[in-house]
Amino acid sequence: MPLETPRRIVGELASRGYNAEREAVTLLSRASDPAAALERALEAVPEDALKLSADHVRTALDSREPASDPSPPSRSAPSRSAPSPSDSTVSSDSTVPSDPSPPSDSSGPSSPSDSVAPATPSVSGGESPLDSDGVDVSPVETRGSARRPRTPQSAVIAGDVTGRSTGTGEYGDFVKVFRDRYERLSRKLTGRVNHRPTTAVSNMPGGEETALIGMINDVRSTASGHWLVELEDTNGVFPCLVLKDKPIADLVEELLLDEVIAVEGTLSGDGGVLFVDSLHFPDVPRTHRPNTADRHVQAALVSDVHVGSQEFLAEEWSRFAAWLHTEEAEAVEYLLLAGDMVEGVGVYPNQDEELSIVDIYEQYEAFSEYLKEVPGDVEIVMIPGNHDAVRLAEPQPAFDEELREIMSAHDARITGNPSTVTVEGVNVLMYHGVSLDEVIAELPEHKASYDEPHLAMYQLLKKRHVAPQYGGHTRLAPEERDYLVVDDVPDIFHTGHVHKLGYGKYHNVLAINSGCWQAQTDFQRSVNIDPDHAYAPIVDLDTLKLTIRDFN
Repeated sequence: MPLETPRRIVGELASRGYNAEREAVTLLSRASDPAAALERALEAVPEDALKLSADHVRTALDSREPASDPSPPSRSAPSRSAPSPSDSTVSSDSTVPSDPSPPSDSSGPSSPSDSVAPATPSVSGGESPLDSDGVDVSPVETRGSARRPRTPQSAVIAGDVTGRSTGTGEYGDFVKVFRDRYERLSRKLTGRVNHRPTTAVSNMPGGEETALIGMINDVRSTASGHWLVELEDTNGVFPCLVLKDKPIADLVEELLLDEVIAVEGTLSGDGGVLFVDSLHFPDVPRTHRPNTADRHVQAALVSDVHVGSQEFLAEEWSRFAAWLHTEEAEAVEYLLLAGDMVEGVGVYPNQDEELSIVDIYEQYEAFSEYLKEVPGDVEIVMIPGNHDAVRLAEPQPAFDEELREIMSAHDARITGNPSTVTVEGVNVLMYHGVSLDEVIAELPEHKASYDEPHLAMYQLLKKRHVAPQYGGHTRLAPEERDYLVVDDVPDIFHTGHVHKLGYGKYHNVLAINSGCWQAQTDFQRSVNIDPDHAYAPIVDLDTLKLTIRDFN
C-alpha cells in the first residue's frame, strides 16, 4: 500500500510486528519512495530486533538519498519482554458472589451463566482485586510470535452530536430539548400504561383509576412520611402521592429530577391527587437479547489515560501496548477509549502542581506517541471526557481539527460523547460518565456507589438516559434533540470517569466501567478517591464474555 504519511508507515510496521522510533518514521516519510525505503530499512534490521531505529533507516538510506532534518526522537516503545501482567477470565462457570440487587421492578446482576462477575473491590498494593474472589489468575506472557496482520471491519457511529450542535443557550432551546426528551421516553412507556394527559386527569371525578406519564418536576416528603411526586407533561403538572407503606415506596429513593416515569393509581376523593399503586421506568426490556459477532474477535475497553499527569502510568500503558503485539492478543481488533485522553489544564484546584506537561497541545502530542505503541491494525475509537479540550457541557462534540491532526495515529475514529459505536454488529454505548457522580451522590449507597460503579450504570439504563438530572453537577447543553436519551438498547455500555473498575449485566446488557491509567493524585487523595488503574477489560464480541487484564 502507499506509504505517503507517517501514520501509514506506523500501521505497516505494526502489521509486520515492529515498533519504531519517531525519528525513524520521520526519515521514512521524507524519503522519495517511502515504500521502497521501508523495505530496505527492514532488511537492515537484525533478526532479533523488534524495533526499527533511526540508525537502521539511515543505514538503508545513506547510499541512496540524503535525509532531511529529522524531528527529535520520542520515548522508545516498550519491549515485548516487559514484565508480565496477570489476567482474570470471568467465565460462565465462575462463581459469582452476592451483589446488591435493584428494586423489584428491575432485575439485578444476572446469574453466573451471564459470564461476568460483579465489580471488584478497590485495588491496594500490586495484587489483582480478583484474587480474593477465587477467580483464576494466570500470568500473561508478552513475549512470542507477533500477531498476524488483518483488517478489522470499520466501526459505525450513531448518536454523535458533532457537527449537529445548534443550541444557543436561549430559553427556547431548553424547551425543545426537554420536550424531545419527554416525547421520546414517553413512547417507551405508552405500551405499559393507558395514560392520560394532566389536563384530562384534572377534569376526572374523584375515585377514578388512571395513569400518567410525566417528567419529574419535584420529589418531597410529607409531614406523615409519605412521598409527593410532581409529574409534568406537555400540558401541565399533577401531584402524585406514594404512601410510605407501599412496596413501591423504595423506588422513590431512586428517582431523579427531570427523568421520565409512568404511574398508575386512583384519584383522591376530590380528584386533586393521584394515589400511586405502581411506578414504571422506561427501562431495558427483560427480553433483550444482545447482538454478537459472527466470528471470534475481541475489543479492549479502556478510559481515563490522563497523559500529562505526573501520575500517568507510562510503564503500565506500555506493558498493555506490548501485550497487544503478542499472539495471545491476536483477536483484539478494536480499542475503545471512553474519554480523558489527557490530564488537561485547570480542571481542578492547583492541578498545575500535579502536571508533568503543562501545555495542553503538548499533552495531546505525548498521548499520540503512546497511541503509536498500539498495533497499527487495531481500529481505535475515542470519545472525549471532562479533562479533554472540548466543551464541558454534554453532549460533547468530538475533538476539533487541530487536535484530530495531532492524534492522527492509526486513523483513529473520533466521535462525540456519548456515541453508539457498532463493531462487528455489536452495539457499544460509549459515555464518559460525568453524570455517575450525580447518580452516586443522589441515590442510596446500596443502589449506586464508587466502589461499584456498574450499579450507577444500571440506573442510567433503567432511566434510558445517560444524564437525566438537569441543573446539578453535570453540565448539560440544550439542543433541538436530546442526544443523551438511550433510544436503542446497547449490547455493551462502556463508561469511565470515576477511576473505578466495575462490571456486571443488567437485563443482558454488559456494563463496564474500565478504571484508569493514573495513580492516585493529591487531589484524589483529598476527596478519598482510590483509583483502580492499569486494568484492560477485554470483551469477546462473539460471546460477550469478559476478561480483565491486569498490567500493574
